[in-house]
Amino acid sequence: MEGLGQWLYDHLLSLILWTPVVGALFILFTHRENVRQIRFWAHVFTFLPLAFSVYLWIAFNPPQMEMQFVETYDWIPVLGIRYKLGVDGLSMPLVVLTALLTFVSVVYSPTAIRVREKEYYALFLLLETGLVGTFMALDFVLFYVFWEVSLVPMYFLIGIWGGPQREYAAIKFFLYTLVGSVAMLLSILILYFHSEPRTFGMTELIEQQPLEGKGILQVLAFLGFYLAFAIKVPVFPFHTWLPDAHVEAPTAGSVLLAGILLKMGTYGFVRISLPLLPEGSQVFWAPMGVLGLINIIYGSLVAMAQDDLKKLVAYSSIGHMGFVMLGIAAAAMDGRSFTDPVLRDYKVIALNGATFQMIAHGLMTGAMFLLVGVIYERAHHRDINRFGGLWSQMVVYGSLFSFFSMGELGLPGLAGFWGEFLAVLGAFQLFAWAGLAVIGIVITAAYFLWTVQRMFLGEPKEAHSNYPDMNLQEHISLWPLAVLTFLAGVYPKGLLTIIQPAMESAVEKMTKVLGGG
Repeated sequence: MEGLGQWLYDHLLSLILWTPVVGALFILFTHRENVRQIRFWAHVFTFLPLAFSVYLWIAFNPPQMEMQFVETYDWIPVLGIRYKLGVDGLSMPLVVLTALLTFVSVVYSPTAIRVREKEYYALFLLLETGLVGTFMALDFVLFYVFWEVSLVPMYFLIGIWGGPQREYAAIKFFLYTLVGSVAMLLSILILYFHSEPRTFGMTELIEQQPLEGKGILQVLAFLGFYLAFAIKVPVFPFHTWLPDAHVEAPTAGSVLLAGILLKMGTYGFVRISLPLLPEGSQVFWAPMGVLGLINIIYGSLVAMAQDDLKKLVAYSSIGHMGFVMLGIAAAAMDGRSFTDPVLRDYKVIALNGATFQMIAHGLMTGAMFLLVGVIYERAHHRDINRFGGLWSQMVVYGSLFSFFSMGELGLPGLAGFWGEFLAVLGAFQLFAWAGLAVIGIVITAAYFLWTVQRMFLGEPKEAHSNYPDMNLQEHISLWPLAVLTFLAGVYPKGLLTIIQPAMESAVEKMTKVLGGG
């Protein structure tokens, strides 16, 4: 038994990564008419990665800066391509978040999905592998494969099970992301052909710094990665695919789209752009900061103008991801910030906030899209102005919606506060104009409070009198996210202890290259 336990420990990342693929095969070999069996396999093979992920969290050693649970095997030796997986304080929480959101999405899905369920759940499991693999991969070819794998299932989930404009939204999502992927591939090849010895290994390339001092070449490589990551975030002006994709996607698709897919872009900035291309990051820190502020203010203003509840939550994501970009821009800032230890500490604080915001946004916005789905299944519309007085009819639903709205607007004591606070605090100490982000915070508070007022307060409407409160599946989907949002808010140290060593490592790697260490 001890030998089996050691084997499980040594291959924990592969178990999390490939278990959903095994589940997809089980589903593919199940007759399409046997819907109960298909749903059973989907639940089992999303619960298992979640259980493994919880063990990963428990076994993780926070003080260690290096990658943990590393698995390395030769894949294509002639090109130096390896199957290499590992996690640190940046990627491990994102792996756990992916497993959690995938499971709660599958629990919720029978409420909304009643056609072609075999294909739906198989694609959902394949999507989980693509997302988890992106956060685990430590070889650029492997990273690129998983990055692309996650694109295909989401395209079909939107295009088949989405709303009336699903084909348009799916094609727009696919084309935008594909353009970024091609640019990223070119940047990967630049790094490969300038490395010595040649390698696609991320950690090896960060140690080598093959483009150090190669001005224009590093800038071009940075821009290739920037395009791919900025489209995924999405950073203004590459954001236009997001509202279309969110509005047309099925509810569970929107949960993973907002909760995880957007984080692939911000993860790429912290994992790749900052430590591997520090000179390119340094050149563009100010434009990244300005675009982050535009995301915060513009996204919040457009969200306030929405009457469609799903569009409102979609545009709120653009604003919230702006805080992540603000923290990343602070870490990339040039000047004496790499020679002054105090300012370097603020870079770490800003990155802590950016990463904390990734996790908090995944929990809260994933929950908000589930809540949008709950009311849509009853009302068959998402027009905020047609609701009113719902709280008296749907007490638990109204309470949860208000709870997550408070989290989204950054109420202290909930997860949404700490990410924004730390990102703005760190950035403000480095460039004072980061303080303009508070405009977005005020606007966000305004539109979420206004939404709660329009939907839940006032006299109940006759049209809503037969709406039942949440069912068991909806409770199971939402309460884990509510509990974690509360815990991360009242005890942020639990998450920050895990995140901080990885952020210190990223800043340290940049400092070595840029002459401060």
